[in-house]
Amino acid sequence: MLALTVQPPQAGSLALAELPDPEPAQHELLVEGLAVGVCGTDKEIVRGEFGSPPPGRSRLVLGHESLGRVRQAPPDSGFVPGDLVVGVVRRPDPVPCGACGAGEFDMCRNGRYTERGIKELDGYASELWCVEHDYAVKLDPRLEHVGVLMEPTTVVAKAWEQIHRVGQRAWFEPQRVLVTGAGPIGLLAAMLGTQQGLDVHVLDRVTSGPKPRLTHALGATYHHDSADAVAARIQPDIVIEATGAGRVVFDAIAHTARFAIVCLTGVSPQGRTIPIDAGALSRQLVLENDAIIGSVNANLRHYQLAADALVAADENWLRGLITRRLPLHRFAEAFDTTDDDVKVVITLNNS
Repeated sequence: MLALTVQPPQAGSLALAELPDPEPAQHELLVEGLAVGVCGTDKEIVRGEFGSPPPGRSRLVLGHESLGRVRQAPPDSGFVPGDLVVGVVRRPDPVPCGACGAGEFDMCRNGRYTERGIKELDGYASELWCVEHDYAVKLDPRLEHVGVLMEPTTVVAKAWEQIHRVGQRAWFEPQRVLVTGAGPIGLLAAMLGTQQGLDVHVLDRVTSGPKPRLTHALGATYHHDSADAVAARIQPDIVIEATGAGRVVFDAIAHTARFAIVCLTGVSPQGRTIPIDAGALSRQLVLENDAIIGSVNANLRHYQLAADALVAADENWLRGLITRRLPLHRFAEAFDTTDDDVKVVITLNNS
C-alpha cells in the first residue's frame, strides 16, 4: 500500500512510501482509507518543528484527520464491512494518569499520551489502516463526502463543552459569540454556535472569498476590522480564539462582557512579544468574574458530539469548507497554502 510519510524532525522529508499492507489484530478494524485532512499541525511536522515517529522507527505515517470505510471487523465489535468510520487521534498514557484512567485522555496530566500521525503512532494517511474498534467512531452514511471534517469538529465540540461547564459555575445565558479566525476550526466553532441559536460573529483578515461567504451562509456576521474594534463594538459573552495571534488574543479579552469566557484553541508561536497592560487585564478578570481557558484535542465523548453536529449541519455548507481535494500522488500541493484555502483534503485512492 502507499502511505504518506515523514521523518521527524527532518524538514523536507515528506514522501510517498510503499509499505506492507497492515494485518489487523484481534481487536482491530481493517479500514480502507478514503481521505485525510491537512492542518497546521501536519505542516509543522513537515517543516521539522514537531512530531515523533513510533519507537525504533525513523519515519512516521502522517495524517490525524481521517475518513475510511471498514473492510474487516471483529465479531461483536459493533462494526461491519462498509461502515464509514474515523479513527480517534489520541491514546491514553500507559501509566495511566488520573485523567487518562477516567477516559479523559484529552486532559492527560503527564504528557505520556500518544497520537496517531503526530506522536509515536502512525497516522491515517495510507490506503489501508487499522484501528482498535473502541477507538473508531461510526459516521452516518450521509457524511461520506464531508466526514473528513470530523476530527476538527471534535476540537470545537470539546471547546464548547468546556465553555458551558465553566459558565455553569453561576447563572449563564450567553447571547453573543466572537470567533476569531475563519479557518476550519473557527468556522466549525461558528457552526456549533449557530446550532445553539447564539448571535455569532466571525473575525478574519480577508475581505472576500469563501470565508465571508461561509460565515454569511451560517447566518453569522463577518468582520475584517481589528479585533480591538470588533470586540469593543459587540461586547461578546463568549470568545473562541482560533488564530493563535497574540495581539488578537489580548484585544479580544480586553473588550468582553462581564462574566465572559474566552476559550483559546489556536496555538501561539513562541518568541514573539507584545506590550500588554497586565494590571488592567488582571483587574478586568477579577472584577468581571471573567475566565480564560485553553482547550486542545478531544476524547471519545467529543467524537460523538461532533458526529451529531455534522449530521445536523447543512451538507452543502460543509462541502464548502473543503476548498481543495487532491489525489494522493499530488500530496505536495496540499502543503502549499493559497489565499482561498479553508480545508485542504487528500484523497487516498490516488486517482
